[in-house]
Amino acid sequence: MRTESLGASYLALPDGTGPYPGVVVIHEASGLNDNIRGICRRFAAEGYAALGVDLFEGRNHAVCMARMFVGGMAGNLEYYGVPALKAALGRLASHPEVDSDRIGAIGFCLGGSIVLTWACTDDRLAAIAPFYGAAPKPKEAIRRLCPVVGSWPDHDFTTKAAGVLETELTAAAIPHDLKVYPGAKHAFFNDQLRVYHPAAAADSWRRVLAFFAEHVRRSPLERASHDS
Repeated sequence: MRTESLGASYLALPDGTGPYPGVVVIHEASGLNDNIRGICRRFAAEGYAALGVDLFEGRNHAVCMARMFVGGMAGNLEYYGVPALKAALGRLASHPEVDSDRIGAIGFCLGGSIVLTWACTDDRLAAIAPFYGAAPKPKEAIRRLCPVVGSWPDHDFTTKAAGVLETELTAAAIPHDLKVYPGAKHAFFNDQLRVYHPAAAADSWRRVLAFFAEHVRRSPLERASHDS
């Protein structure tokens, strides 16, 4: 495995020669930290080029959070953070060892909400994996999403998004795998926090890898052939 920097972003690459499928990894409210870098390395170990993006790069953390919250609540599909992710995908796609036709994204908490909104307006994404993310507004935008594998804890302020997404994705015949984990709490995937839930984290990771193997790792031609 190799790691390198793309500006303030963190890139983990598999050993060997590409082109590899890619994954954009979007952090929680705590920013691009060792937990997110570790997730990038886990993806690289599975054969993906994984780019951890810093949405707070050179900016005031609190101001960024406020702008993202207001934009999400207002139903702005290009709210603060989304343009930065579109640019990050472009940087990842242009890397000589990455296949630009096979890129997905995963996000946690803040990143889970933003990845859902971002995917409503960017057809370059092959699949996304939101963790405890809020549903995009307006609901109609959900029907423009790519395939989604989503994970939530029960009794969380984001959990109702699972039902909203299930309804809209089913209506639009968009492939999806959504699951709520009883007994888990917000940020259950983060093994550096007390709320870490090993069973939920392991099962959700297994589901993400299986879903991405089908919808990201395959070429567009293979995906089309499989769906027909």
